Amino acid sequence: MTSSPVVAVVCGSRSDLPVLRGCFDVLDRYGIAWEASVISAHRQPDALGHYVRDAEARGVLLFVGAAGLAAHLPGVLASLTARPVIGVPLDGGALGGADALYSVVQMPPGVPVAAVAIGSAGAKNAAHLAARILALSDARLAAAVEAFRAEQAGGAELGVDPRSEPGTADR
Repeated sequence: MTSSPVVAVVCGSRSDLPVLRGCFDVLDRYGIAWEASVISAHRQPDALGHYVRDAEARGVLLFVGAAGLAAHLPGVLASLTARPVIGVPLDGGALGGADALYSVVQMPPGVPVAAVAIGSAGAKNAAHLAARILALSDARLAAAVEAFRAEQAGGAELGVDPRSEPGTADR
């Protein structure tokens, strides 16, 4: 992006990046400047602390943390900043991401992380939530959020006869 990033997306492994593609696409659609970094909360805690301080100094307003398994990254981010943190739990093992979801939502009082759905749907919603948060102080972005919502609302189908849908005759 050409302008300074206002959203920092952090994941713990390069293998998480494909799942986050939807987040990047939605941020781009809204015209929100972002950056992505791979920093493990467990393996590089000092680097994560330095990164958060530097990102804030450069004007980052909001963090998205994506992680699977123990999923400590969003919570560690929240412990390092007073700025909003959105946690994206990722499917990383036998529990299908439920372990990560519980880790992201079970934060102690005073260290909030806004949790979204597991995986790629959550990655997209993290960007939509970021847009809504940032829109509170950005009229252009508020208009873009409203335009997206109107576009979604325009897809309503009223008076549908399910009997005429292909494949429903035998049900």
